[in-house]
Amino acid sequence: MLTRVWPGSPYPLGATWDGSGVNFALFSENATHVELCLFDSAEARVESARINVPSITNQVWHCYLPDAKPGQLYGYRVHGPDAAHEGRRFNPHKILLDPYAKGIGRDLHWDDAVYGYPRGAENAMGFDARDSAFFAPLACVIEPAFTWGDDRPLRIPWYETVVYETHVRGFTKRHPDVPEELRGTYAGLASPAAIQYLHDLGVTAVELLPIHHHVDEHFLVERGLVNYWGYNTLSYFAPDPEYAAGGPQGAAQEFKSMVRTLHAEGFEVILDVVYNHTAEADHRGPTLSMRGIDNAAYYHLAEDRRQYVDFTGCGNTLNVGNPHVLQLIMDSLRYWLQEMHVDGFRFDLASALARECWKADRLTAFFDVIHQDPVVSQTKLMAEPWDLGPGGYQVGNFPVLWTEWNGKYRDCVRRFWKGDGGTIGELASRLSGSSDLYAHNGRRPSASLNFVTCHDGFTLRDLVSYEQKHNEANGEENRDGNNNNMSWNCGVEGPTSDQAINRLRAQQQRNFLATLFLSQGVPMLLAGDELGHTQEGNNNCYCQDSPLSWINWELSEEQRELLAFVRRLLRLRRENPVFRRRDFFQGRPIHGLEVKDIYWLTPGGTEMADSDWNAGHALCVGMGLMGDQIDETDEHGRRIIGDSFLILFNADHQAVRFRVGGRAHGHNWELLVDTSSPEIKSRCLDCLDEYLLQGHTLAALRDLPRSSK
Repeated sequence: MLTRVWPGSPYPLGATWDGSGVNFALFSENATHVELCLFDSAEARVESARINVPSITNQVWHCYLPDAKPGQLYGYRVHGPDAAHEGRRFNPHKILLDPYAKGIGRDLHWDDAVYGYPRGAENAMGFDARDSAFFAPLACVIEPAFTWGDDRPLRIPWYETVVYETHVRGFTKRHPDVPEELRGTYAGLASPAAIQYLHDLGVTAVELLPIHHHVDEHFLVERGLVNYWGYNTLSYFAPDPEYAAGGPQGAAQEFKSMVRTLHAEGFEVILDVVYNHTAEADHRGPTLSMRGIDNAAYYHLAEDRRQYVDFTGCGNTLNVGNPHVLQLIMDSLRYWLQEMHVDGFRFDLASALARECWKADRLTAFFDVIHQDPVVSQTKLMAEPWDLGPGGYQVGNFPVLWTEWNGKYRDCVRRFWKGDGGTIGELASRLSGSSDLYAHNGRRPSASLNFVTCHDGFTLRDLVSYEQKHNEANGEENRDGNNNNMSWNCGVEGPTSDQAINRLRAQQQRNFLATLFLSQGVPMLLAGDELGHTQEGNNNCYCQDSPLSWINWELSEEQRELLAFVRRLLRLRRENPVFRRRDFFQGRPIHGLEVKDIYWLTPGGTEMADSDWNAGHALCVGMGLMGDQIDETDEHGRRIIGDSFLILFNADHQAVRFRVGGRAHGHNWELLVDTSSPEIKSRCLDCLDEYLLQGHTLAALRDLPRSSK
């Protein structure tokens, strides 16, 4: 039935069902011969048909099968020189996954046969002739048709955005109100219970840890573990079928349905994408896809071309300087935007994508192509602005259009609330949008993606409960994970029955959350932090697909208080434009006088002087935000005017009296937040001229409108 073979077309790449048959197209610059292998089922030990791909156009091998249909499983055998010293690792005994596969019909089954060299060989040299057909991952031709209705990009402005970083499985795996068969799946994330929770919380976007199809590393499988986070991508087009309630062949349709539902409820979907490396690892890794298709074209090779340049810590780095690799990335991005309707991307180790040769360079072709693309350039683009190579820390150096994970914000806020001195000056910059990092090239506060915690590291509860990592469950003798956590355990390592310490830990969590949501920039909340989720001190749960990582929805009274606190904070941010500035703060002249839209106070009530900023022991500061001096207009050209606030910070152990200036100075303060208490109760301070700010406390005071004074 599948013996008819037509020449087909070199474009589009991948397997494309056109309603009558399937076109197959594969790029390989150095191959001498390509075979398309068809499989009858995922259990098949060998292919049912091996078809010589008859045509090659501009280094793309292609054919058309008029009798093929959606659901067809396939892979490739690619012939060429086995010359590792030249960077060429062709081996036709290995079935290879199509880099453009849009569906995964069978996952990898680890066996020595998937390696291109004899396992155990010195320096991974030699040629392995065992056939991998029974073990290799297989692609699946998909039916792309889907009824989107009136779904369209939400295009929520960055300054209105609140990002919720979560894992598809971990978010709902233990949720009692999500149907059991949907827990941990795309459908579960779009279930009514999950949607209602996101609404009540007040976020606007879910940022999903990688959902591109990934591989669990061999060493993890041998330990009985998996790559839970998914930063080990093998296919840049296929949603991972392990999160599909309806099975592998329905993964793409289920993912689309999830996006459509989230959009209908007002939530954007942002994907964490890993274009910096693949699951084939270093020279000792398996031959699963690109290595066997054209190793020298797809990867950065070292001077010894048997080896790989590794800027990622994962064994290899994609060669973005190759135009076909750059095309692969761009085709993938457009596919997820146009076919899957996502709203943006967070680029893992984005500095690696800026390396055409060695140096990280923000002016490389990758950024040029992104910026000129009429589709990709109009979406949300977030960078993790570092990699593991020399000069890879590039916070503040990405070009316009990009929002960056602001690692300097995280580090400064952690050090301040930990009680480290010498942080006040930098804290002021981070609270006000980090203009020192982003204003130089015309970017705005929304270029700063602010976070205190993320998937990689301690959860918020663990940040205030542990000073040392406790990663023994990962099986690496606690050697993995970051050793520099800038954390403070409040006096005892780990769980304690000391209620004073537990109260302080709860207060510190509130401090971090209030700081995050009252800062200028785009806040990102790690899923579970609003619930006091703990990973028991494990700061590298990448391999823990277990209750250690899954959110526990059975909440104590303290956890419910924390959740209510976060909901109120987000409502406060949403209702007050002074916390969502479009532009950086700047004084502006009115009638020849300089009018300030932000000011900084000492506890004595005077404006901060140079000596105050430079005091190494200072742990207290007040930040005044003038809502009537925003000097911005909304989308209809109307001037934005909001309430004014005074935010007081005290990271010292001792209480401090802040002179806030009462009615005699034209103020009538209303207390909205005091983190020494889990409750946020509005309380008018009447004519109070001083406010007693307890140790380890943040307070937010609103200056009541004149009509209320």
